[in-house]
Amino acid sequence: MAALRIPCIGLALLAAACSERAPNRRQLDVREALAGGAITGFERALAPQPFVFPRDHGAHPRFRTEWWYFTGNLQAEDGRWFGYQLTFFRNALTPEPKPRSSEWASNQIYMAHFALTDVTGKRFRSFERFARNGLELAGARAAPFRVWLEDWSVSSISGDFLPLRLQVHEAGITLALELRSTKPLVLQGDRGLSRKSSTAGNASYYYSYSRLSTRGEIRVGKRAHEVHGASWMDREWSTSALGDDQVGWDWFALQLDNDCELMFYRLRRRDGSADPVSSGAIIAADGSVTRLALADVELRALTFWTSPASGARYPQRFELRVPAHGIDLEVEPVLAGQELENSFRYWEGAVRASGTWKRTSVAGRGYVELTGYEPD
Repeated sequence: MAALRIPCIGLALLAAACSERAPNRRQLDVREALAGGAITGFERALAPQPFVFPRDHGAHPRFRTEWWYFTGNLQAEDGRWFGYQLTFFRNALTPEPKPRSSEWASNQIYMAHFALTDVTGKRFRSFERFARNGLELAGARAAPFRVWLEDWSVSSISGDFLPLRLQVHEAGITLALELRSTKPLVLQGDRGLSRKSSTAGNASYYYSYSRLSTRGEIRVGKRAHEVHGASWMDREWSTSALGDDQVGWDWFALQLDNDCELMFYRLRRRDGSADPVSSGAIIAADGSVTRLALADVELRALTFWTSPASGARYPQRFELRVPAHGIDLEVEPVLAGQELENSFRYWEGAVRASGTWKRTSVAGRGYVELTGYEPD
């Protein structure tokens, strides 16, 4: 989930990664990827703490994992729609760096996922990269902000954190986008502490930019598209894992045409129930934030889709209601087949939303992430 994201790909897998695209790697399911591993010596997200910027835009190497996450729904001048996801993950193999025997040596591994949904062309493509942070192959810095893995990057354009420039080149696809915030930063959870289970330390420090005005170019093959729309940014760092009785999550980030946003994540237990720490937020047009607890949200799957590649059966169309706030939405994917099959499998894709918000018709777009639906 962008609220939990995918914080650990398995230390053995990451230790072997070294600036390679990682073809034909063994796939992991989400339980295996979040199996915890050794956490002794790492810092934990135990209580709210003050955020300090620009420092906290950069890396937190004493925490085991962190991620910089971007998604967006963009329209071309000819009316064509695209969805994109770009996420950079950092994973620490040890709490402290060890003496370096070479410039290649590092205790920090980076991974990045990139996916492009061509809505009009009904095509979804996803890619994965790994690199150590030795020799500047990958890394993150706070000021001037930049996170990168080879020639995939997000960086500040000026001396301030925003606006951002997002650049990706892969397999004939190029993204060159400029992101500008239209709303202030949002601290998710309890003053930025987002709990993921009842176990102390199973939490992250988490903030978002829920609406980033986006313009630029998407090039697919020889065809270039000038695009505009909205992006979403999530930032988290943690040393945590799924709880023993948790199997995955359903995460929603919706941007509505009334200039409001809705984020909600439901952590699922083995028995099918939702974990009580599931939560979310409403971000109003003026940037004010209303926190949502599990009891505030009604979420029901209406239809399902079975992946022909993996056999996983994912919920697809949802009814999402927040009765106390007069929100009644139907959320559906722009394309069913938006399953990423890289080192591990999950569904993440562009969606449409429509319904009512305080008795007024509303529509919008966003992203949904679904994990833990591996076939038996």
